[in-house]
Amino acid sequence: MYSRNRKKSKAGSAQIRSSNGRLQLVFTFEGKRYFVSTGLSDMPYNRKQAQDKALEVERDIAYGEFDPENLDKYKIRAAVAMADPITTIPISTTDLPGLWKRYTKAKSSGKSPATVRMYGWVANHLERCPYKLPSQNQAIFDWLSANVPANSARRVLMHLSACCKWAKKSGLLDANPFEGSASEVKVKKTGTEDDEINPFTREERDRIIESFKCNRYYKHYAPLVEFLFFTGCRPSEAIALQWKHVNHTAITFEQVFIYTGKGFVLKDGLKTQQSRRFPINTQLERLLNEIKADGCNANSLVFPSPDGKFIDWHNFNNRAWKAVLKSLSNVEYRNPYQTRHTFCSLYREANISSIQLAKWVGNSAQMIDRVYAKPVDLIAVPEL
Repeated sequence: MYSRNRKKSKAGSAQIRSSNGRLQLVFTFEGKRYFVSTGLSDMPYNRKQAQDKALEVERDIAYGEFDPENLDKYKIRAAVAMADPITTIPISTTDLPGLWKRYTKAKSSGKSPATVRMYGWVANHLERCPYKLPSQNQAIFDWLSANVPANSARRVLMHLSACCKWAKKSGLLDANPFEGSASEVKVKKTGTEDDEINPFTREERDRIIESFKCNRYYKHYAPLVEFLFFTGCRPSEAIALQWKHVNHTAITFEQVFIYTGKGFVLKDGLKTQQSRRFPINTQLERLLNEIKADGCNANSLVFPSPDGKFIDWHNFNNRAWKAVLKSLSNVEYRNPYQTRHTFCSLYREANISSIQLAKWVGNSAQMIDRVYAKPVDLIAVPEL
């Protein structure tokens, strides 16, 4: 009965769940979901007592002796005084997609474009799921676990918990049926943060740029690679850049070219903000002057594909980037997003403040120090 894997339970069975370190009895009776706090902490001995009470619940339901008005009998007697209130979740008058729609409408004001897109992402999963009621939380958990990658399932459950928490405060639900469910999804670790954030050295950066310029097949992409290293912008921002966003002193990033699940689209707004200005230095000015064709109009792409369209990033990554990196001896392969980490790391080592870097690349100063800026050179330990 006690399980951390939340296997789907049969009607009339009582499960034991740990919530915030306390043991609860969870069961369904006549369409209502009950959460009865035993008042006991999650310890092996206490689980045995909770298991006995779970059996008592199952027996009473089976013999028609269950009384929803007398739930105190299922609490551990020594813990009655400290137990949490008993709550029930009625069959909701609105389905979960409708509840999510009301939640996002209340929360959307002032949110970044990326957050608003995330709201739509969750809504798509809710539409696909065959279970629509908040009281079907276990079935929804099981469906997500079986049909959605673990990391995505965890994120959906986390957002559903936030939605139901809001609904409870708003008087739309009696309880939050998804509380703690996200933590029960097991996600395999693919690597440490140090493995994922691995910037290039200045020498490696320059070798990569030069190799693109000299490559017979992929030299067309050399300006894009150089731009990514010199600005630290996101690839989706560079691909969407048009000449109308570039003047003599600054570049304005205000749109992205991204994949939405149904295809690639050009979208207004950035991942964490609506727009961002990046100052043009001499290095960047030289690059932009070299690639700007005579007579190009304001809507022309700064970095078009060889046939004049938006660059297919997946194709660039799997063909051009991998081929050029493979040709470089003594340069460990890293994905092209490391151009962003390299920019942050090199400038952080040059004593540019995290606050300033955050303004340039569109992150918080805390994120710059915690994630993006990593040492790129092995510095000798001084003798003291």
